[in-house]
Amino acid sequence: MALWPMRHRMLAIGAAALVTALTASACGSGGSAGGGGGTAAGGVRLVNAGKLTTCTHLQYEPFQFTRGSQTVGFDVDVIDLVAKKLGVKQEVVDIDFAAIKSGAVLSAGRCDVAAAGLTINDERRRNIDFSVPYFDATQALLARKGSGVTSLGDVKAKNLKLGAQASTTGLEYVKNKGFDPIEFADSSKELLGLETGQADVIVQDLPVALTWLKKPAIRAKYDVVARLDTGEQYGIGMKKGNAALSKAVDQVIEQARADGTYNALYKKWFGVELSPAAAA
Repeated sequence: MALWPMRHRMLAIGAAALVTALTASACGSGGSAGGGGGTAAGGVRLVNAGKLTTCTHLQYEPFQFTRGSQTVGFDVDVIDLVAKKLGVKQEVVDIDFAAIKSGAVLSAGRCDVAAAGLTINDERRRNIDFSVPYFDATQALLARKGSGVTSLGDVKAKNLKLGAQASTTGLEYVKNKGFDPIEFADSSKELLGLETGQADVIVQDLPVALTWLKKPAIRAKYDVVARLDTGEQYGIGMKKGNAALSKAVDQVIEQARADGTYNALYKKWFGVELSPAAAA
């Protein structure tokens, strides 16, 4: 029990050190907020000439994950559309999610955009400019088949161990419901925690949980036992005040929804088509 407070303090110290390192790195490179970089179509300033640099956090299938030597996923394809509009290529950088959601990587000039299944909320808006929403999200509980769990109330009543991914809205959601979940650094470690018994139930974004269940070995043992409608929406994150890039990203998302491109990407990565109302 006493280990958890110390762990949280160490995470906070580590996050602060990471922000300091990012800022120092950016100030000493051509990709700093104060100089270097290049200009793309529409007068959009980029931290690296000829590239739209995207910060993300792997693995987060089907939004962004590695397949062989490539980083692929729904978010990657959406940002590829933005890069095409700007006349450049996308370059993906894998980085700690805490530094992404805080806006540190954007402020330090480490990347142009953050695309990491990033939920829009008021706290993050203080440090990040968000695009128009591009994905409606919800949370889910994943547990072993036959667990008898159908709600967070069951988790509490049965005194089960609840797991969540660190720095996520899913974590905050269950904390606000009175839980003290076991925190895992990323989604793959969270799933491993469920498989190895470190957690009895885990909370994760529904599309991620459903992607896990496409694998026969996971589907044979586990199931989504509850859906938590949290009303979340994902947005592409950008440095505060980057109006030209924000305009370009919004235009791409809105055009993709209008011409059917968005629906095609949705079907590609989630296996179903959007309803006409959701696609609009």
